[in-house]
Amino acid sequence: MSDDFKIEATLRDDMGKGASRRLRRLEGNIPAIVYGSNKKPANITLVHKDLMKHLENEAFYSHIISLSIAGKEEDVILKDLQRHPAKDIILHADFLRVSKTKKLHMQVPLHFINEDICHGAKMEGGNISHAASQLDVTCLPANLPEFIEVDLADLKLGENIHISDLTLPKGVESVSLSHGADHDLLIAAITKPKGSASDDEDEEEAAPAAEDGEEAGKE
Repeated sequence: MSDDFKIEATLRDDMGKGASRRLRRLEGNIPAIVYGSNKKPANITLVHKDLMKHLENEAFYSHIISLSIAGKEEDVILKDLQRHPAKDIILHADFLRVSKTKKLHMQVPLHFINEDICHGAKMEGGNISHAASQLDVTCLPANLPEFIEVDLADLKLGENIHISDLTLPKGVESVSLSHGADHDLLIAAITKPKGSASDDEDEEEAAPAAEDGEEAGKE
């Protein structure tokens, strides 16, 4: 895990919707809040363009961020964003303080690799189906991965990948699997194309069976 994400913030005393609108319209800033770790929540102000630049990086959403407030740095994660419904504008951001000794519950992006050489797709004509785009995990902040790889190279037609098939980084646990084997959710699969020859054969085999049943009913 890298240490690339740093944000400068200032404490905010002027509260209310009117004050927030003035921040965004006149100063190019946005209101935000940081809370957690048994400390008092702090209302802060961020530079909008700086936050937008960070948000272009997928890793920012599942990464430890160094938040500097009046020269004092705190480790936080991005917990929530409020976006404008029609414009590319952030209205508000929530940050959660993290402790180096307490486990986090985070959603980490899944990166599907080797799709271009996937056996089931390239050699057998199957379709790659993604059933999930991120994974709920728990881990200490130091072990938080930016993403988890899902290797599709050897996956064959009709096969699939579940959470239990993933290789998780050291110290990282799946939240779903912690609830038992019944929660071993599907991640990806190689499915038959619609209208494939095998599908047509199945339909042809089913048709005579249906006709036999109808004739038996007439008797």
